[in-house]
Amino acid sequence: MRARAWGRMQTTPTAWTMSERSAAGSTNPTSRQPVDVAVGVLIEGGGRFLLTSRPVGKVYAGYWEFPGGKLEPGETVEQALRRELHEELGITIGAVEPWHVELVDYPHALVRLHFCKVFQWSGEFQMRERQAMAWENLPVRSRPVLPGTVPVLRWFAAERGYAGPLHND
Repeated sequence: MRARAWGRMQTTPTAWTMSERSAAGSTNPTSRQPVDVAVGVLIEGGGRFLLTSRPVGKVYAGYWEFPGGKLEPGETVEQALRRELHEELGITIGAVEPWHVELVDYPHALVRLHFCKVFQWSGEFQMRERQAMAWENLPVRSRPVLPGTVPVLRWFAAERGYAGPLHND
């Protein structure tokens, strides 16, 4: 089944996750090399998680996602995540718990998303790229949600025994 993007913007981010491709019977989605991306799933004490909007000037500006960014040459996922969250949000994170890896095929890039849970951080949040932030629960109210974010919402639902809608797009 094809993942659908909701909301408005210059181009609609239609994407396949690799688990969706496998279910559809396609095993060789593309010959493109994946771009590795470290993604922080920040979870506060009450269980809410942080989403940020993609800033103006970036592909899919205005769509909501978990914060993070590309790995630089020689960086580990944890190093990239620490650097990206400091650069984007102005925080210093504590322990990083690798959680899931998902390959997402967007029209502009094949990305390998390394999702890591983070429960501790220090510093005041500073939206250094003029993005917005929101602490969310299921269903997510911020919209539109980037397709690469949806698998995380499914994983949260499974962990939490939640059976309702994942987001309101």
